[in-house]
Amino acid sequence: MKYSFENLEVWQKSRALVKNIYQITRDFPNEEKFGLTSQLRRAAVSISSNIAEGSTRWSKKDQARFYEIAFGSLIEVLNQLILAADLQLINVDSLQKTRIEIDSIGRMLNSLYQSTRKTKPISSPAELTEA
Repeated sequence: MKYSFENLEVWQKSRALVKNIYQITRDFPNEEKFGLTSQLRRAAVSISSNIAEGSTRWSKKDQARFYEIAFGSLIEVLNQLILAADLQLINVDSLQKTRIEIDSIGRMLNSLYQSTRKTKPISSPAELTEA
């Protein structure tokens, strides 16, 4: 069984962002293992997790809240990447490439959030899955 969120392009792109963040942080110094490395990874994972969880909510208000949380985590990732560049843990090119991904995901999350304000609520759990 495949759940509907798996078809969302924004969820797929957020998964790609997680992989990118893991690759970027792999080169961080060991003293950042429980600092910026952990924070970046957790925030990145939170994006796709909240998109998935939000898509299962029956009320549009609940869905919107999870998409807001995902957007907040996205901005947290951006902030932490800027700090990593300030600390010379990543180069400016890496920051700019990742920022393009973040901007794209942000636009998609905004559209997803806006869609919760225009459509009818989910009427049954069957709408959450595809055959």
